[in-house]
Amino acid sequence: MDFSLCHKIIENISRVIVGKNHTVELLLVALLAEGHVLLEDVPGVAKTLLAKSLAKSVGGSFNRVQFTPDLLPADVTGFNIYDQKTCRFSFHPGPVITHVLLADEINRTIPRTQSSLLECMEERQVTVDGQTHHLPSPFFVMATQNPIELEGTFPLPEAQLDRFLLKIRLGYPDKDEEIRILKRFQESDPLQQLNAVATPDDITKLQQARRGIHVSEPIREYIADIVRATRDHPAIRFGASPRGSLALMRAGQARAALHGREFILPDDIKYLTPPVLAHRLILSEEERLRGENSDHTIDELIGQIPVPAAAG
Repeated sequence: MDFSLCHKIIENISRVIVGKNHTVELLLVALLAEGHVLLEDVPGVAKTLLAKSLAKSVGGSFNRVQFTPDLLPADVTGFNIYDQKTCRFSFHPGPVITHVLLADEINRTIPRTQSSLLECMEERQVTVDGQTHHLPSPFFVMATQNPIELEGTFPLPEAQLDRFLLKIRLGYPDKDEEIRILKRFQESDPLQQLNAVATPDDITKLQQARRGIHVSEPIREYIADIVRATRDHPAIRFGASPRGSLALMRAGQARAALHGREFILPDDIKYLTPPVLAHRLILSEEERLRGENSDHTIDELIGQIPVPAAAG
């Protein structure tokens, strides 16, 4: 399978998003790996624009849900309406029935509504009143949360965090990038002129082809060593689960495919370990009181694990 289409998608998104090549690549890694992304960053750094650009580039449908404390699960998944003419209930689909879903400020809604996404993200389906409705393929969730406003927020539970393949940050642009943003958006919105360079069927085929990327035994051992080390590290109270191992392998396959390889390299795993595993870890109370974060712990941990010499 030719994965060069992914580079066309990245180039297309770059017509709207200035810089952030690292973030856009990670977004494509998550899409190919059939995962979801949690974007944690301050307002105004183009999180919504990034989601819309991706949806347009792959020719998929796009829905945005603004999460608020009064949002109900049915507002996300949909609900049944009684039709008096037919004397039957009919399903009214919620915004989750889409290819790309932007769950904006997901930590501003109550845990009950947050958990309504669990089945959607893991099983690609919604169940309403005992009836199961399958989601379109591909189905991709981009959730955002604001790290600086804690009042009125509900931190995502560990079970929800574990459903996100990657947790990434956009960050502020540098001076040159900010000037390019001013020039690009001075007279028009480039998103309006953006055309699709792929179809949802293309993405589904690429996802299926990604599964065939070779994973050697040394790479499998390297992934297992990293994940198991998170469970034994003195600074970590709860390490990553086997879901973390699978996420790291699938993300590694996706990055290898993006770089035109049919096999994973150790560098793929080292590069992806922080965004794949950091949000799945729970640090010990002592480490949190000292102000440490899981990103620093992951970097320290990776440096202690021997890298396999031959992994092709």
